[in-house]
Amino acid sequence: MTRKSSAFVPHDLVRPLRGNGGGPLAGLTAAIKDMYDIEGERTGGGSPQWLAAQTPAKTHATAVTRLLAAGCDIIGKTVCDEFFFSLSGANAHYGTPVNVRGVGRMMPQKLTGGSMRVPASFCGIYGIRTTLGRIDMKGAMAMAPSFDVAGWFASAPGTFRKVGAVLLGGEGQKRAVTRVLFARDCFHLADAPVGKALRGFVSRALRVLPDSADTTIAADGFDAWRAAFRDIQGREIWAIYGAWIQANKPALGPGIAERMAYASTVTEQAAAAARETCAAARAHIRREIPPGTVLCLPTAPCIAPRTDMPPSDMDAFRTRAMALTSIAGIAGLPQISIPAAIVDGCPAGLSFIGWPGADETLLDLAVTLAPYCGA
Repeated sequence: MTRKSSAFVPHDLVRPLRGNGGGPLAGLTAAIKDMYDIEGERTGGGSPQWLAAQTPAKTHATAVTRLLAAGCDIIGKTVCDEFFFSLSGANAHYGTPVNVRGVGRMMPQKLTGGSMRVPASFCGIYGIRTTLGRIDMKGAMAMAPSFDVAGWFASAPGTFRKVGAVLLGGEGQKRAVTRVLFARDCFHLADAPVGKALRGFVSRALRVLPDSADTTIAADGFDAWRAAFRDIQGREIWAIYGAWIQANKPALGPGIAERMAYASTVTEQAAAAARETCAAARAHIRREIPPGTVLCLPTAPCIAPRTDMPPSDMDAFRTRAMALTSIAGIAGLPQISIPAAIVDGCPAGLSFIGWPGADETLLDLAVTLAPYCGA
């Protein structure tokens, strides 16, 4: 595998970190995004210049410590979007990892925004965005703390669920799922073949799903939510990295440079207005998804875009994708993506958003629905 196609960073681990052989994840391996501290290693966040300015971490990030204690071996550090500020997975410095389920197509690596869900959809695996605050982010590089959460991928539903018992902290709110709401407006954002395939999955899975109904989650459209999300994210990432960027003038990659430039222009007044919009949206979304109810929607509006997609088409993709991913982000809610269907030979994921603390319930739901996936 060439460096341009590798999922692992050039400054990868010299040797794997061995986990506790007697833990519940013994025998499993994991790769950690290059945003989590590993003792004795520098953390780069997708930026070679940021990496060069760092000193080796004194301790592991909390998530890394928990995985090792549970018996999981950590085999390496993976490429991520530069400062996590993209949905494409392309990194101008390290290259774009190969999507083995869609050759020539994107394989995003994300912390926030798409946070595990979009890459899971594009690669035909399971992914989760956890409830805001459920996982200790100590030792992880931040992007936008109002939205930052940890998550994980797994190729098998049982493994997907087992990791939750290790990483999730705080108090969960496990309830039986008694109602499924299908977000019509979200399905309308999806390409027709994707929407059709996902609805086909739902038809197959109805025998194990509870009562269902249609809903419109954003009655006035997604534009205001998406813009508010963008402004808060921009204000917060610039507060964290802006001074360093101004002082060091790193060679930011295409797209990242433009988004950072925009972030530098978001005023506190604009961010305050965005927070009011998000607070109202958060309250609305949480009212729609009380304990026992889950919201069903496409994870992404399309299959993985091609890596040579024109910039104008990429902007249109980002607009649609952020409308879908911002719902759980704004509301601070957990969301899973399951590998529900295949469209034109490529995976397409279906998502379920739950109430605060519903992470364990969603992981159980992924296991329940696994027999119906991928057809």
